Amino acid sequence: MDEGRPKRCVACGRGAYEGGGLGLHGHGLVERQQRGPPTPDGAPECRGVRCRRYRCQPCGAVMRVVPPSVSPRKHFSGEAIAFALALWTLCGLRADEVRRRTSDWTRLGDAARGWRSLARWARQLGARQLFGALHLGAVAEGPRALAARAAQALCAHAPLAWRGAPLEHQAFAGARHVS
Repeated sequence: MDEGRPKRCVACGRGAYEGGGLGLHGHGLVERQQRGPPTPDGAPECRGVRCRRYRCQPCGAVMRVVPPSVSPRKHFSGEAIAFALALWTLCGLRADEVRRRTSDWTRLGDAARGWRSLARWARQLGARQLFGALHLGAVAEGPRALAARAAQALCAHAPLAWRGAPLEHQAFAGARHVS
């Protein structure tokens, strides 16, 4: 439990061990859904991920500590998002094909034609709300160009063993090393 304990409270800023006692106490486990393929070649699925919670004793704030693959406030894992962006921009697949390979949710009718999440993730890259550790610089060409630059940067973060793999596989692996 100490390995995952945050160093400071996100609400009041008090240190975990500040003031001579333990300020952040374990507050149980919760399960969170993560969507996307478990491997680049795997079928999309929804799986449960256990997350530990901590409660700040002075202010009462509750913090959730998640594994590195979990993207904050996202249904999809970081690897799945990187995979989808690489398929969309670097491999040139249509949005509905990217969705089929990345998402376990099925859509019928008008919703089956595209995937609005791709454009939303691209906008979030520009606002540094997604893969904030990537330094993408200014991209004037638009959200898709920014998503392509992010996918390339994620490929660069892939371990050397993945360098001969397809680009979407490299982006998947690189997302594990970017927070």
